[in-house]
Amino acid sequence: MNKTKYFFKIFKKAEKKYGNYKKRLAGDGWDKPWKTLITTILSAQSRDETTIPIAENLFKNYKTLKQLSKAKYRGVFKILKRINYNRTKTKNIINAAKYIIENFKGKIPSNLEDLIRIPGVGRKTANLVLSEVHKKDGITVDTHVFRLSNSLGLVKTKNPHQTELELMKIAPRKYWSKINRIFVLWGKEVRGRDKNKLLNKLDE
Repeated sequence: MNKTKYFFKIFKKAEKKYGNYKKRLAGDGWDKPWKTLITTILSAQSRDETTIPIAENLFKNYKTLKQLSKAKYRGVFKILKRINYNRTKTKNIINAAKYIIENFKGKIPSNLEDLIRIPGVGRKTANLVLSEVHKKDGITVDTHVFRLSNSLGLVKTKNPHQTELELMKIAPRKYWSKINRIFVLWGKEVRGRDKNKLLNKLDE
């Protein structure tokens, strides 16, 4: 099977169905690059519908990255208490803000190597920031992208990093930054790993 042709066939159908959806995901629509990064850290293992209002409340209380870097743990935790892994995320976003100010003068780095040095930032967050903030090509692999890619037979991988590397071989580069949004919207509508169920959704 030609995996690139298979990817293209699937992705085109998925893009036709989900490409015009207006639904906001956690990494979408922030007015400052640092807000995109912080919200993506918060979104790990949390629903976008939960993450976005919590992030909006956080940014009302801490209007700049500098303010967040000087925040007290208790104050931030109070805002994040309804989000999954709230204690870890509270530490990570305060430390991330400090790290960015101390090491990058408050600017969000534009390469993956620097991004993943920031506390709380893994490859998923780094790739999303590269795509959303810096308009660079990157494949953001979250739980939906991992599940769909394996369920559809595009890849056979054990973790998100492997999935990212395999998709890079299969998907033409111009599609890399589009994969996450389309697959997330698709994955939100179809739970489980049933290939036929996933593909049938595209024909509805």
